[in-house]
Amino acid sequence: MPSVYQTSLTAQLLDLIDVNPSHLDRAGASLHLLDWLGCALAGSVTKTGRAMALTAGTIRHPLSPENRSLGEVAFALGGFGSLLEMDDVHRDSILHPGPVIWPAVIACTTTENSDRSLDAALRGYESMIRLGKSVGQSHYAHFHNTSTCGGLGSAVAAAWMFGLDREKTQWAMAHALSTSGGLWECRNEAGATKHLHIAEAARRGVQAALAAQSGIAGPLRILEGAQGFYAGLAPDGSSEILLDGPMWALNETSFKPWPACRHAHAAIDAALILRDMRLGQPERIVIETYADAVLFCDRPNPLDPEAARFSLQHAVAVALIDGPPTLEAFEKDALEKFKYKSIQKICVVEEDKALTAAYPAHFGARLRMTVAGTETVVHVPDAWGDTENPMSNGAVVDKFKMLASWAGVDPVALKKAAFNIDTGAFELRDLLAALPAPQYKEK
Repeated sequence: MPSVYQTSLTAQLLDLIDVNPSHLDRAGASLHLLDWLGCALAGSVTKTGRAMALTAGTIRHPLSPENRSLGEVAFALGGFGSLLEMDDVHRDSILHPGPVIWPAVIACTTTENSDRSLDAALRGYESMIRLGKSVGQSHYAHFHNTSTCGGLGSAVAAAWMFGLDREKTQWAMAHALSTSGGLWECRNEAGATKHLHIAEAARRGVQAALAAQSGIAGPLRILEGAQGFYAGLAPDGSSEILLDGPMWALNETSFKPWPACRHAHAAIDAALILRDMRLGQPERIVIETYADAVLFCDRPNPLDPEAARFSLQHAVAVALIDGPPTLEAFEKDALEKFKYKSIQKICVVEEDKALTAAYPAHFGARLRMTVAGTETVVHVPDAWGDTENPMSNGAVVDKFKMLASWAGVDPVALKKAAFNIDTGAFELRDLLAALPAPQYKEK
């Protein structure tokens, strides 16, 4: 009779991911590492980034030798990568794997295990994304998928870095899942709790793997049990979806070119197309998009950078007036500019049922802009950076260079280390450890 170690869902998930990635899969992982690295560097010099570092108890840099706790290193690094809303995103699972998985991998890197980094990351992405796809859309109504599902991904990645056996890896998965959380109420009030969700997911997985490594057992049926993850947090979830589909989900994960919530990106792309048409001064703009984009990003008068990054109206105004959005356009000083306010006040946000039906497989938007009584319509079914509308490798590298420069960091050595991580992850960790402690920069 098969044991619970062989039949539980965590065991079956481990069976799925116990395959060797190809060279192309590892190359894709390196590109996502570079993308996260740029996001984290830029995030670390924001006011909230500095607060995240202090919250983690850092003395110098989060990777400096004075910091001994791997969990807190993962927490500090996890707090940086999402702050500017440019972190990678997987659409079907509606979550952001990069800012959870890479901090866990880097925190656990040593000279002895650095060659495991890309494989660990691919398995972390895979586990996190598969769980996110399986929880059902009603879960997202109350829970932040990156938070609830992220701990599983970071636990798998950390367990792979530590070389844990099958039993202890399942214990690590169980510990991370049993402490899942991340309520969306944080979206209804000002603050940065959403980013704490991500930092905590990175920390939770590393801490879970450390507990398992120390011999602390966990419940093997944590996913399917009567009081397990699905029963408690995702009652309409599907274990079939968890175990279905091809490998590797990292290759389906989108890059984000603009410093705004992904729900606003298709509208930005449409606005850029309209800008290139040079139609004249708009009289009215209707932004049609799917229900979640309306729910999270219908913010006609953003008062702070966080709100601006979640404002369809501000994002469209910036794109129409300035072209490709810059980081500065979402900072405090830009929010009161008349040129943006004049566009925001003529924007109307509406749900389009067809776009909602296509979501989350497609993050689409349609802009209807009226100029001199004539309406022009632009429909963008997939935002730039999605697999149907991909960013080139060069564009991703350019994004990294821009973010590193914005943070005041020379990108050359870090870029080289990121692309050589298969044999030099510890080199990257050393380079990060040598950086000065994050300091808030007025932009």
